[in-house]
Amino acid sequence: MRLPRKFSMTQRAEFARCRELGKSRPGRYLVLSVLQEAELDHFRTGFITTKKVGKAHQRNLLRRRFRAVMQNNGERISPHYYIVTIARWRAVEASYAELETDWLKQAKKLGVIISDK
Repeated sequence: MRLPRKFSMTQRAEFARCRELGKSRPGRYLVLSVLQEAELDHFRTGFITTKKVGKAHQRNLLRRRFRAVMQNNGERISPHYYIVTIARWRAVEASYAELETDWLKQAKKLGVIISDK
């Protein structure tokens, strides 16, 4: 599943609302925040990678990896959710498989995943 543009969060207010009103779970390499919204037709996702994570090419690599996690698991994600993924400083050292495992673990604990493969 390719992640269409309509699935991306673009407004700063969406990120802030999700962080303030939603639930968060810290993982080893990331922090996952979700906010359930009944009016949404599909989930919307956003990624936060600060300068603490590393240089620009490292932050871009992390965003591409997080986007790939969402693309590979998009059909398993429940609609009606805002999902914000925040990279931690040690995420640069992680492989794609480790990032995906950590993301799925936190998503299951927050109730975002519909079913297991």
